Amino acid sequence: MITLYSGPLSLFARKVEIALREKGLAFERIMVPFNQTTGYDPKHPEVIALNPKRQVPVLSDCGLVLYDSTVINEYLDEAYPAPPLMPESPVERARCRLDELYADEIMLQALKPLMHRTGPPSPDRDRRIAQEADALIAEEALAQHYEVLEQKLARREFFGGILSVADIALFMSVLFARRLGGPSLDGHPALATWFMRLKQRPAFAQVVAEIAEADRRLSVPVALRG
Repeated sequence: MITLYSGPLSLFARKVEIALREKGLAFERIMVPFNQTTGYDPKHPEVIALNPKRQVPVLSDCGLVLYDSTVINEYLDEAYPAPPLMPESPVERARCRLDELYADEIMLQALKPLMHRTGPPSPDRDRRIAQEADALIAEEALAQHYEVLEQKLARREFFGGILSVADIALFMSVLFARRLGGPSLDGHPALATWFMRLKQRPAFAQVVAEIAEADRRLSVPVALRG
């Protein structure tokens, strides 16, 4: 049995959940406690014991313990190759890894300044003003990222020849941009169509629904555009 330690609003743990469900793999999910005030503190004792980074996701499979969503999803694709979530050729696999990196490392930097919006407002007025000023700058960066993704997609159904780990990572980045009040997808028809298409796949739809439910329980409401 595969065991996954996940979090209700963990972008990276939800990446792994989508990959597991797209592959049709049964797994036990342990959802660690989270709130918007203290985050994941106190940390789940098993997560601390299994992951030196002390965070989700953590996956255990037949005694093998893995952490980091990219490492986990690559393992899943090698250990359970059908259906594949990475292209076959070395060139396309490298491009897939770069697209996933774009989501996880580059787009994430523009998401971080928006994350305060779902938590309790700071009692310090000057801090609130500064946070929102940084968020507006980050929104401009996200709009630029949307344009990059629009050009990459062109007329393709997915970012590669098949649905891949890159699509999963980029979907989660766009989903978080939207839930955090980031720019709408207006003016980016290929990206908007791709996003809506993935939202209709059961593995993605379940994550979208569960994150929305977790936001209703845990987060400050955020005004969405578009």
